[in-house]
Amino acid sequence: MAGDIGCVVLAAGSSERLGQPKALIGVGEGNLIGWLVSRLRAKGLKPLVVTNGDIIEEVTDSVDCRVIANPEPGAGRTGTLQVGISHLESDIRQRILVVPVDRPGFSDSTLEALISSAATSCPTKGGKGGHPILLSAEDVARVIQSPPSTPLRDLINPDRIEVADPHLHLNVDRQEDLDWLADAFSGL
Repeated sequence: MAGDIGCVVLAAGSSERLGQPKALIGVGEGNLIGWLVSRLRAKGLKPLVVTNGDIIEEVTDSVDCRVIANPEPGAGRTGTLQVGISHLESDIRQRILVVPVDRPGFSDSTLEALISSAATSCPTKGGKGGHPILLSAEDVARVIQSPPSTPLRDLINPDRIEVADPHLHLNVDRQEDLDWLADAFSGL
């Protein structure tokens, strides 16, 4: 059940290679962060967005959920996740869905499979893992206790759920990825 899962959307990266904030990239009639949060809310999740101070106003205006700023976004994604976990309104011993804003190519069926998992899990296609990632309560505790610069992949060993999502490995990182994002948006 989605109601007992915390949800942290990571949107605090600097977007240096893309040259513009990933969260604010236009999709449909809005932007990436607004579209992603709407998808998560439609599945019964209550996302918390962690972003950087430079774009917090624009992100807040784009979503209907709580938004906080990571005071040290340069510490890495695990540090951003730790900030999000510390601001969740519910019990941190619960499972948490981690959703990077720049990895939006998962389908609703993949999201449902993750939500129903009790163990730390990630979607996989063609032998390569993807996002979002569901963290078990035990792995949430491990993340909280780790240095913020530790890559998440060094802290967890997720069960892999094989999916058929054609855009699972979409990573909005460079200008050329924006065409793939447009294609994925029309198919999700």
